[in-house]
Amino acid sequence: MSVNIGGFIFAIILLVVIYSLLSAAYRFYFRTTLRRRIAFIDAYEWPTGLVEKLSIRHPDLTSNDTDLISKGLKQFFRAYLRGGRQYVAMPSQAADDLWHEFILYTRSYQEFCNKAFGRFLHHTPAVVLAPEQKRNNEGLRRVWWQCCKETNIDPVNPAMLPLLFALDQRLNVANGFIYHPDCKQLRKRGAAGVQCGGDFASSGYDGDTDGFGESGVDGADSGGGDGGCGGGCGGGD
Repeated sequence: MSVNIGGFIFAIILLVVIYSLLSAAYRFYFRTTLRRRIAFIDAYEWPTGLVEKLSIRHPDLTSNDTDLISKGLKQFFRAYLRGGRQYVAMPSQAADDLWHEFILYTRSYQEFCNKAFGRFLHHTPAVVLAPEQKRNNEGLRRVWWQCCKETNIDPVNPAMLPLLFALDQRLNVANGFIYHPDCKQLRKRGAAGVQCGGDFASSGYDGDTDGFGESGVDGADSGGGDGGCGGGCGGGD
């Protein structure tokens, strides 16, 4: 039985070319989708009355303060999208309060999620790194990494904090989470309970650094979920 070597080689080359074209088309699609969704998040205007509800909860905030919180929450949303829509955890009490108020506008929030993420992002309460809470630690690391990447901060040896992680201290939010870029000197002086940007690269909390690094393909879904609903998701629009 004769074998058409030339035809076999041509078929292999054709398959390689088709695979390369499909891969390029796939990457182009997700990059285009990512840019479109990021632009939507950046340009999104909150529902009427949302920021006023945040001001009722925090009456000492100025309009400039609420603008910063709005920017911080949008940074969180971009981190979720760029992280492959995998599980994320909220590091700021101020941004969490705005997020919670937003979710109570049920219809508006659903429409926002559909256009920004292509799926619903459930609310999870603000947390900090802590032993034996692996999933939240992973979610915080993912947000930290993406926020640092967005603002050209070294996530391993940060000289400053991304906005989302600086909000609570900057605005003196009651019961807020206070982060520092580097806590070496603070800890030498015996400071306790401080939250450190450098800790996100450490495996000292749960034995690994899951979530710390690139995840997803240009904002594409990596197969992970975005977590359960906590802190009272729901209400009427």
